[in-house]
Amino acid sequence: MEFLLISVLHKPLWMWLLFLAVVTALLVFDLGVLNKKDHEIGVAESLKLSAMYIVLGLAFSGFIWWQMGGEATAQYLTAFVVEKSLAMDNIFVFALIFSFFAIPRIYQHRVLFWGIIGAIVLRGVMIGLGATIVENYHWVLYLFALFLIFTGIKMLFSSSDEKPDLQNNAVLRFLRKRLNVTDKIEGHAFIIRQPDPETGRLRRYATPLLMALVLIEVADVVFAVDSVPAVFTITTDPYIVYTSNIFAILGLRALYFALAAILHRFAYLKYALSVLLIFIGSKLFVADALGWEKFPPEWSLGITFAILSVGVIYSMYKTGKTPPEDSAQPAVIQERK
Repeated sequence: MEFLLISVLHKPLWMWLLFLAVVTALLVFDLGVLNKKDHEIGVAESLKLSAMYIVLGLAFSGFIWWQMGGEATAQYLTAFVVEKSLAMDNIFVFALIFSFFAIPRIYQHRVLFWGIIGAIVLRGVMIGLGATIVENYHWVLYLFALFLIFTGIKMLFSSSDEKPDLQNNAVLRFLRKRLNVTDKIEGHAFIIRQPDPETGRLRRYATPLLMALVLIEVADVVFAVDSVPAVFTITTDPYIVYTSNIFAILGLRALYFALAAILHRFAYLKYALSVLLIFIGSKLFVADALGWEKFPPEWSLGITFAILSVGVIYSMYKTGKTPPEDSAQPAVIQERK
């Protein structure tokens, strides 16, 4: 059993295996028990499932405290909150993608579920590479910090009406050139076999579910470009970075079905996220200016909660009497052209 004590990214192998076992058990329970049959996930079910993931994510902080101490626990909780908050933009994009491909609600969970599998792998690769780079070139953290400050300022002054142009999306055009694609929904299948219109021979065709899945994976990578550097400026411990990321996105996909109908209520949250990115990016420079070894994790956690709380409260107040169609919610394409 000595191999379980082998160090992998500065943590014993058993800690990584334990986390992956927990995530695997959750995914098996999700798809194999709760969603064994395709069905439309209602708001109540979505909230219960999301609450379960949030409780488990917070409970994991107890394990972090037991193995790594109080400072690491504060870093984990801050990273968890930051990642979940920044990933809120994913919900807007998910809604846009599902509407563009006219994916019925009954199959949306299946697409998001397999999207989680891809996210677990892709985030792992990105975080592993990031941890290696930061360990060997610590100054890269300052580049991350500057990137976050620039991104936050850009978000702060960007137009609320901007939305992705899926019809002319480069990834979508590439897929349509390289794959046989059908516009018809074929149950929950991602790939089907049907006769070629010209030769009559059976060929494989990608369905709209597969196209939506690919775009969701690409969107997750794009959002990770912001969120992963943000977490690395909170902590350089790859175990905390990875576990907080995965627990955050697990719960976010569950919460999608409840929030998709009330996205307009979060129209002003982007300004809080902008300020949050600027704050996270500024911490390194503030700590250096004040001669601190690092910005206090407890302060970081408290300030993060305060920024997001103000953003949520203000957004809910401003949109309280605003109908969805008049809000700043991104416009959703209703039909494929």
